[in-house]
Amino acid sequence: MAYFLAKTDPQTYSIDDLKRDGTTAWDGVRNPAAVNAIKTMKPGDTVIVYHSQAHAAVVGLAKVVSPPRPAKNDPRSWVVDVKYVKHAKRPVTLREIKESHEFDHWALVRQGRLSTMSAPAAFWTWLRKRGAF
Repeated sequence: MAYFLAKTDPQTYSIDDLKRDGTTAWDGVRNPAAVNAIKTMKPGDTVIVYHSQAHAAVVGLAKVVSPPRPAKNDPRSWVVDVKYVKHAKRPVTLREIKESHEFDHWALVRQGRLSTMSAPAAFWTWLRKRGAF
């Protein structure tokens, strides 16, 4: 099983929307590095859901439930279906992540605009130690 982080603007589609819908196609990704991350996802992989913009925090978990596929209306984009798992017990902010300096090498810290990325297993462990899940 692999870990991924997927950012979403909560005004566009929030963790609450995912909970309500149950399952959704994770779409709208066009950055080549983010598309490549989606192409490597497999059913059963964990998706750490992150609210971007002013909220800037890990807010929940989802699971990949479909193989990746090209987006129907955009040849440069790929999508994957994700299923809601749970909300975080507490949001973990980008500020906390940066202040730890444990993930300075990771794209979340280095490439702020990247919407979907692989996440190191150590990040999952770090989140659990901080009481997020």
